Amino acid sequence: MKFKIISNLAVFLDNIIPEKYLSKFQEFLLSGAIFTEASKVLAILIIFIMISEIALAITLTILNLPVSILMLPLFIIPGLFTYVVVVQERRAQEIEKSAPDFLRQLASMLQVGLSFENAMEDMAQYANGPLYDEMRRTIIEIRMGRNFDDAWRAMSKRLKSKELERIFGIILDGRKSGSSISNVLEDVSDDLRDLLALKRERKSAVMMSVMFLLISAIIATPFAIGMVGVYSSFMQSYGLESEIILTAPVAGEIYLIIHSVLVGFIISIIMYGDVKKGIKFSLPLATASFGIFYFISTFGGNLLMGGF
Repeated sequence: MKFKIISNLAVFLDNIIPEKYLSKFQEFLLSGAIFTEASKVLAILIIFIMISEIALAITLTILNLPVSILMLPLFIIPGLFTYVVVVQERRAQEIEKSAPDFLRQLASMLQVGLSFENAMEDMAQYANGPLYDEMRRTIIEIRMGRNFDDAWRAMSKRLKSKELERIFGIILDGRKSGSSISNVLEDVSDDLRDLLALKRERKSAVMMSVMFLLISAIIATPFAIGMVGVYSSFMQSYGLESEIILTAPVAGEIYLIIHSVLVGFIISIIMYGDVKKGIKFSLPLATASFGIFYFISTFGGNLLMGGF
């Protein structure tokens, strides 16, 4: 009974949100190991934000806090996005780590006479891990009537790894051409192992640059611009207002967001060589930097005055 409001709101969202958008959001949640229905997740988010806003409104009225504190519950949205992205990244790394051994085991089972489908089924039945979870899902889709090639390509896309998507495409093409699929599997397993080793070396080589950019985006820049807001409030309290003093905090906020977004794209280029992945860094960076800026600009003056 106490969750009836969530169920009712979820049904309402199912009726008003197009199915294709709910399906995409559901896939996004599943990739982050969130197995709740998409409409229920949205309902929980809406109810949480509403209750938090009401509680904060009462609190700021009693304690005379700034109205801008009402923005805090909205941070749960980028927080959820960041959580899913982090889980996706860890899951992709775990899958990439286990993929070479998986391919070699699959090749060995084909060499003893098993068909490709039976080898997949046997491996998925006794092994554990995210790669084998996706394999079990693919087997179920094939049993339900989906074409093998379509199910295989869909699985490769769900793995969220360009390297594995390319490797699995090669395997599928080799299977279609009628070549010795076991030899193809052994070759791509060795290639994938070497490719992942190069990927790890590149990642460790650029980590110092990435850390410098992160410190700049999350700590240095928000703190500096937040202190500009503190100085602006300090001058206004003494009646020393000017166009520069009034517009400096707003201009600082705009610069902060642009800076965080650009840093996210730069990190994506450095680590992956792909600017499209920048969004998964830009949103968390912009959220974290703005949160630090808000804290410094709102409470920095009181902390400094209390220190003196």
